[in-house]
Amino acid sequence: MVYLNYFNLDNETQERLVSVSKKDVEHKFGNELKRYAKEHHIEYETLLEEEALRNLYSYDYVFNI
Repeated sequence: MVYLNYFNLDNETQERLVSVSKKDVEHKFGNELKRYAKEHHIEYETLLEEEALRNLYSYDYVFNI
C-alpha cells in the first residue's frame, strides 16, 4: 500500500511515485523488457517509463486527510 497525504500531491510526490514504480517494474520484469525492447527496436527507457506508469494503477493507495 502507498500512503499519501491528501494535501501533498505535488509534482515532487508524483515523481517519487513514478520512480518507485520504475524500480519495481525493473526488478520484476527488467530482463523481459530489455529483450522485448531489443526485438521490437524500442528504447528501453521509454518502455520502462510506460510500464512504470501502467504499474501505478496496480498499487493500493491510502489517503490521509
